[in-house]
Amino acid sequence: MHTVIRNIATVLSIGCLAALAVATQSASAQAQAAQPAPAQQAAPSAEAPPQLKQIALTEKQIEGLLIAQKGLDAITDKLPEGAADKPDPKLTAQFEEVVKKHGFASYAEYGQVVDNISLAMSGIDPKTKAFTDPPILMKKQIAALEAEKKMPAKDKQAALTELKEAAKYAVSVQFPENVKLVTKYYDKLAAALEEDQ
Repeated sequence: MHTVIRNIATVLSIGCLAALAVATQSASAQAQAAQPAPAQQAAPSAEAPPQLKQIALTEKQIEGLLIAQKGLDAITDKLPEGAADKPDPKLTAQFEEVVKKHGFASYAEYGQVVDNISLAMSGIDPKTKAFTDPPILMKKQIAALEAEKKMPAKDKQAALTELKEAAKYAVSVQFPENVKLVTKYYDKLAAALEEDQ
């Protein structure tokens, strides 16, 4: 059942890319909260979540992200609880400085790279490193959840409802080379982006 729950969370992340940044990286979420970014806010259930602008990733971006993430974590680790709820220009400037130091034009570009990496990671099996395109993976997860016998009916129905809603917004990875790059760095990326979960 733990695997089913973990997979549901992963798949829900695919459909809700705005929440994906929050789920995969608290530093990104804190910086986004510090910056006015309406497109990054969770959309009401009646509206579609904002669409991810897919880009072709480079090895340099991934390596830059891995290094920059350490600097972002160092900043966010020093923040008092709840500090990210209040936009702070100094904090925003610190995030911008860190990502620019590691090859990104801006924190917005860094966030775009994180989102594209997260999309590719969402389809990669952590154990086998096999990739399944997110819409196909969601269909498989829905089928697996429907076949689940040990999950309480109320929880199962709630999870199915959310999963089916998220499946409406699942997108395919447009750049297959992104999957290859992310797979190559999967373990390092998983450690860097999921450290604060």
